[in-house]
Amino acid sequence: MFTAENAAQAVRTFAHLMAELVALFVGISFVVALLQVYVSPGKIQRLLSRPGRWLNAALGAALGAATPFCSCSTIPVLVGLLKSGAPFCGAVSFLLASPILNPAIVALLTLFFGWRVTAVYAALTFAFAAAMGLLLDRMGFASAVKGVSVRGGREGGMTWERLEGSFWARQAQAAFIALRESLALFVRVLPFLLLGGAVGAFIHDFIPADLLARFSGASSAWAVPLASVAGIPMYIRVETMIPIAAMLIEKGVAPGVMVALILGGAGASIPEVLLLSSIFRRRMVVAFLLCVFTVATAAGYIINIIL
Repeated sequence: MFTAENAAQAVRTFAHLMAELVALFVGISFVVALLQVYVSPGKIQRLLSRPGRWLNAALGAALGAATPFCSCSTIPVLVGLLKSGAPFCGAVSFLLASPILNPAIVALLTLFFGWRVTAVYAALTFAFAAAMGLLLDRMGFASAVKGVSVRGGREGGMTWERLEGSFWARQAQAAFIALRESLALFVRVLPFLLLGGAVGAFIHDFIPADLLARFSGASSAWAVPLASVAGIPMYIRVETMIPIAAMLIEKGVAPGVMVALILGGAGASIPEVLLLSSIFRRRMVVAFLLCVFTVATAAGYIINIIL
C-alpha cells in the first residue's frame, strides 16, 4: 500500500543500500584495478602454458576468479590465450570463471547473502569452471575455434612491467592508476547502482511478501531452472541485481532462485555470446550456454537445499 510512511521508509532503505554499495564498490574496484596492473594478460598466458590438463584447468579458473575482466576484456584475453598456444581447457576455465566469480561478486554476496551462501557459490562456480574446461577439452571442442582476432579490452593498458622508476615510485604509480580506473568505473556503473538500490528499496517497502513467496519460494521446484533460463538472455549488471536479490529474498523468494538468475545473467550476457560467436563455431557457443544454464540451475538447487 502506498502511504507517506512507506515512502519515507523506502527513502531510508535506499539511502542505506546506497551507502553500503558505494563504499564497497569503490573499495573493491580499487583492489581489482590494482590487481589488473600487476597481473597482465601476458602473465596469464604464461601461467596457463604449463603442462598438465588438471593443473591448467584449475589455474584457468583461479585466474578467472582473481582477474575480473568484463566481457569486453575477457574475450580479447581469451583470444590471446588461444593464439599463444595455451591449453584449451585452461582458456575455457578462465572464460567461464571470470564473469561469475570475482572479488566484487564475492564481496557483494557476502554483504547481502552472508558467508554460507557465498562460500557455496564460490566453491560451486570454481569447480564448475575447472570441470567444464576439462570436459569440453576432452570432448574435442578445441577444434571449434575459428582462429580469428578480437580487438579491445585492456591489452594496451598500463601494466607493472611498463611502469618506470624505483620500486616505491612504481607502487605509487600503480595506486594512482588503480584509483583513477576505479573512480572511472564507479562513474560508469553509478546508474546501475542507483537503479538497483531504488528497485530494491521499492520491493522492500511496497511489495507484499506472501505474493513473491507464493511464486518463487523454496517449495517452487520450477522456479530455479526458469530463473536460469530467464537470466541467460538478460544483460544483468551484478551491481544492480545483488541488492535487488537481497530485498527479494527478504520478501520470501528462495536464495537459490536469485543465485540462478544472477549466474545466468552474469555468465552469458548477449554481448559476450555475440563476441564468442566470432571466435567459436556454433556447437561451442551452444555448449557454453548449456554450461552456464547447468551451473546456474545446480547452484540454485544446492543453495536452496542447504539453506
